[in-house]
Amino acid sequence: MSASLVQALEEIVGAGQVLTGAADMAPYLTDWRGRYSGSARCVVRPGSTEEVARVVARCAEAGVAVVPQGGNTGLVGGATPLATEQGARDQVLVSLARLNRIRAVDLDNNTITVEAGCVLQVVQRAAFDAGRLFPLSLAAEGSATIGGNLSTNAGGVQVLRYGNMRELTLGLEVVLADGRVWNGLRGLRKDNTGYDLKHLFIGAEGTLGLITAAVLKLFPQPRATAVAWVAVADPAAAVALLRCLRERCGERVTAFEIVGRSALELVQKHIPDCRDPLPESHAWQVLVELTDTLAGFDLNATLESVLAAEIEAGRARDAVIAQSGAQAAALWQLRENISEAQRIEGISIKHDIAVPVSAIAEFIGRADDALASRFPGVRIVCFGHIGDGNLHYNLSKPAALANADFIEQSEAVNRIVHDLVHELSGSISAEHGLGQLKRLEIRRYKSAVELDLMRRVKAALDPADLMNPGKLL
Repeated sequence: MSASLVQALEEIVGAGQVLTGAADMAPYLTDWRGRYSGSARCVVRPGSTEEVARVVARCAEAGVAVVPQGGNTGLVGGATPLATEQGARDQVLVSLARLNRIRAVDLDNNTITVEAGCVLQVVQRAAFDAGRLFPLSLAAEGSATIGGNLSTNAGGVQVLRYGNMRELTLGLEVVLADGRVWNGLRGLRKDNTGYDLKHLFIGAEGTLGLITAAVLKLFPQPRATAVAWVAVADPAAAVALLRCLRERCGERVTAFEIVGRSALELVQKHIPDCRDPLPESHAWQVLVELTDTLAGFDLNATLESVLAAEIEAGRARDAVIAQSGAQAAALWQLRENISEAQRIEGISIKHDIAVPVSAIAEFIGRADDALASRFPGVRIVCFGHIGDGNLHYNLSKPAALANADFIEQSEAVNRIVHDLVHELSGSISAEHGLGQLKRLEIRRYKSAVELDLMRRVKAALDPADLMNPGKLL
């Protein structure tokens, strides 16, 4: 990339917002897990949609690829530029972190319009301050940005009730590959005027354009909450408990998370002040949350009644219901710190899969048996959003040297897990995206027709393949 392009970018965003030094760029060029590191000629930090558009247009003129990045909390290398040894051409990393304004809150329409660089937690707080709820919730919410959430169609722990980002989004503003801006910031719940273009960009991981702002749905704030940690006999019992809760409580079931023993043990090992809420050790447990907008509704009594019946039936083994906000937060910390505990423990072979809820128990049973047979001593860390069929199914060996050898078997491990997921009509990426990690793997499971349609969309919107190359497709 010539110096003239760097100079042109500096003229657009200011010299202080174009980083070229190795030390300055380093935090942007390696992913959160430390698995992927890439190269870029510079990092550009535009501060407005107009600046993003001018940056993209200038890069397009120069034939230079653009790699968008938000909070850099992705788990599949989707926001990390390709490395030189991967045949990377000239790349400019565009950080959207300075696009961090709350543009509007519309209480009558129950919407909030925010820029892509807004940290999720900031959007949650803005909604709360307005007397509303923005329900997307995930472990990285203190650093993940709305643009990243949109690019991966993030789900989190409350999909069961509120849906993922695709369902939480009414409109988008997007900078296209040639620098034009599509203003689709419409807060409409009904608009039958042709293709719903926003769905092309949600989940596209920045390969079709750069999302710069979004209109998001808001909801009433919960005024009553009940949270319980429940030991269950096995995953089948967990699914049965979920069915019972939904029959008894309907849409009040906000979250339903399963946690295997290995996952809980890693949290206790690496995260201070985390302990098992139950007096005895259990192989499987679930975290249940009920919410209601009626302040006087006794959710604890309802939850206690359901759990007592499940314990009597033998599907639940023990349970504790939080008696305060602090106790509820402590239970949630056990679930939310699993990914961080795994990061501290070391590298593992990670899977973010989805199967129909009715197939959860079959998947866990068959996958566990197949992997234990093929790889004796394998440690299976299974947890996730069982309420919507999304499991994080991660594998490693406890000893470092044995684990290094095991990681070399990633392809064989993935084949066992992903083939079973496909057999059960599931998906090998439920909420993390494909990024660099799974872009080749997906070819085994997508039909030729589906892949062809995806490539045609990519070619139509980004014919020069300048938008986040080497990701997703």
